[in-house]
Amino acid sequence: MEDPKKVAFYTLGCKLNFSETSTIARSFKDEGFTRVDFNEYADIYVINTCSVTDNADKRFKTIVKQAQKSNENAFVIAVGCYAQLKPEELAAVDGVDLVLGATEKFKITNYLNDLTKNDMGEVHSCEIEDADFYVGSYSFGDRTRAFLKVQDGCDYKCTYCTIPLARGISRSDTLENVLDNAKKISDKGIKEIVLTGVNIGDYGKGEFGNKKHEHTFLDLVQALDTVEGIERLRISSIEPNLLKNETIEFVAESDTFVPHFHIPLQSGSNEILKNMRRRYMKELYVDRVNKIKEVMPDACIGVDVIVGFPGETDEYFLETYNFLNDLDISYLHVFTYSERDNTLAAEMQAVVPLKVRKKRSKMLRGLSAKKRRAFYESQLSKAKTVLFEGENKEGYIHGFTENYVKVKTPWDPSLVNTLHKVDLQEIGEDGIVRFSYVEEGVLT
Repeated sequence: MEDPKKVAFYTLGCKLNFSETSTIARSFKDEGFTRVDFNEYADIYVINTCSVTDNADKRFKTIVKQAQKSNENAFVIAVGCYAQLKPEELAAVDGVDLVLGATEKFKITNYLNDLTKNDMGEVHSCEIEDADFYVGSYSFGDRTRAFLKVQDGCDYKCTYCTIPLARGISRSDTLENVLDNAKKISDKGIKEIVLTGVNIGDYGKGEFGNKKHEHTFLDLVQALDTVEGIERLRISSIEPNLLKNETIEFVAESDTFVPHFHIPLQSGSNEILKNMRRRYMKELYVDRVNKIKEVMPDACIGVDVIVGFPGETDEYFLETYNFLNDLDISYLHVFTYSERDNTLAAEMQAVVPLKVRKKRSKMLRGLSAKKRRAFYESQLSKAKTVLFEGENKEGYIHGFTENYVKVKTPWDPSLVNTLHKVDLQEIGEDGIVRFSYVEEGVLT
């Protein structure tokens, strides 16, 4: 009897990509493949690409070479956003055999009849207008947290973004299917679910193949709150204009949804926000932050911000810096603007020099460290619940409180995937909080 073929996966980019990689991996398992780590010998290597930043594009070639070191004769497949946007470019990379676009990636096992190495990668990529149907996904990363895809695509037209070109129109999973997937995750003993998508606040649009909303994001949140067996539900990135007060108030009262929000800002200058074609001004952002802190004083609030967008003068950047400095937020995800083909921003004048972009990025990363430290300090001497992760990192096990404070304690495998009530005590040299147990024993 022939041994089963081995397949390995590498995921670049967002939580949504991780959920889709996990779904694709299950389709291989259904076909009799054995999954191995990416640094091990495999017959097939699948790379799920990202194209949000220029760096993700560059990393692709390095990852292909990594696969070839493990098996120079392996069949290498590229899927994901970069594969949809620039399939011919990926197909030309030495070692790549197959490139699948936005709709084809979920039919990946249909393309495996011939695993002969090719001189040039074969491309199967649809027109993005054809990416109008929904494929549900969920991931099992480590045993403590799963990413649950609830929505895909985006109808926004931000001038710097290629995601609508890579993923198509906004469309949603049915509420029934989301709840079914959440129950499957719960049945696996996973304690936390993170809701993910391209624009999850737009949930409900395209739920049954039409453009109107059958359900709202609030309907989704309320329904998920009733699923038995889930200890924690976490909302990933949500647009400020789609995060309604009713949702914030519901999360504040929920025993399952945690007080943690990640809200893209992109700029603290209204002029830059207009040029980006964002759908809000900074005043609305302040309202959202204030509302969260009013009903959840200990809530963690993360912020996405882009530096170096065309036309961002020193004055506009300082406006952003000061705006963020004054805002009651917890940390920043800083993105250095990079030109993307087929976007309006790439054609704009007043280009910010790369050296200046990097300097501004460094300044905001420093501000992020300061904000995170201040948030952690505000949580000291408070009792919180920690969910421990499954990895031994240099002799320590790490976990996160409900409001996303990272803690650590000496490695103990019995702590993996367990919840404990702790008292947050002090911030270590590495910026991670140490704690003492409020009560011994496992909560769940």
